[in-house]
Amino acid sequence: MSEKKKLGGEALRNTSASFKGWTKPGPMPDLEQMHEVPLDDGETLDALCGHFRIFQLKDGHRFSTDDVLTAWYATSWCPSARRALDLGSGLGTVAMCVAWRLQGVSVVGVEAQEMSVALAKKSRLYNGLQDRYEIRQGDFRTQGLSEDERFDLITGTPPYWPLDAGVQSEHEQKIACRFEVRGDVADYCHVAARHLAPGGTFTCVFQARPQMQLDRVFQGAEDAGLMVVRWRPIVMRGGDEPLLGLFMMMRKEDLPEKFIGESFEEPPLVIREKDGRVGREYQSVKMSFGFPP
Repeated sequence: MSEKKKLGGEALRNTSASFKGWTKPGPMPDLEQMHEVPLDDGETLDALCGHFRIFQLKDGHRFSTDDVLTAWYATSWCPSARRALDLGSGLGTVAMCVAWRLQGVSVVGVEAQEMSVALAKKSRLYNGLQDRYEIRQGDFRTQGLSEDERFDLITGTPPYWPLDAGVQSEHEQKIACRFEVRGDVADYCHVAARHLAPGGTFTCVFQARPQMQLDRVFQGAEDAGLMVVRWRPIVMRGGDEPLLGLFMMMRKEDLPEKFIGESFEEPPLVIREKDGRVGREYQSVKMSFGFPP
C-alpha cells in the first residue's frame, strides 16, 4: 500500500494568498464543503486558477494553455451563463475554470476515460465544487446527456489529430486527449448544436495551421447548423504564424440574418514575444484567472 498524503481545507488555509507581493483574486473555495483528499503516488496537485487546484498524473495527460484559453474565451463571450456543459471534459480543467470565472454557473462535464473522471472528482472535492460541478462518465456522442438537456454555454477541447496522423504516446490518457479516438471537431459541433439553449454559445479550441485544420472547424460548424461568430488566432511565439484558434459559435437559427455567413477574425493573441517574454495581453489573461502575470 503506497503512502498517501491527505490534502484538504487545512492545506488550503496554510497556503499563502499572495505571490511576490501580488494577491491572487477570485473566489476562495468553500472550506466547509471541502474534504480530505488523498494524493496518491504518481499524482501531483497543481495550481489551476486563483485558489483552485487540480489533480493530475505525473506521466499522464497534463492540462495546458489550450484549456485555460478555452475557458477564458468562453466565459468572456458568455458571462451570464447559468448552466454550462464541457464535452470531453478530461481532468475537468475547463469545467473548473468556468466555475471559477462564473460563480453563479452550474457545470456538467462528460468524460469517457475512467482515470480522468476519478482525478476530476478528487479536484472537485478539494475545491469544494460538489454543489456546482457534476461529472458524468461516458462518450458524449452517445452517453451522458439526455436529449432534452440544454445549456447556455458549451465548451470543448477536441483532439487535433486522426489516429494515423503520427506517433502516439504510450500512456492511454494522452492518446485520447491528442488523437481522435472518440470523435473529432465535427462531432463536438454536432453534439453542441443539439444541446445549446436558444441564444447559447459553443466555444472550442483547435489548430489554425495548416489551412486544412482550420477548414475542418468551419466545415464542422456548417454541417451542424452552427455559425462561427468570431474567432481568435493564437500565436505561440511572436513572429510565428498562428498555431491555434479559439472559436465562438452559435446556432444559425438564433442569429440575425446579417450575421450569417461572415465570421469576425480578431487580432492574434501572442503567448510569448520573440525574446521569450510573456505577451502583454496574455499577462492580463493570466491575471484574470488569478495567476501572477
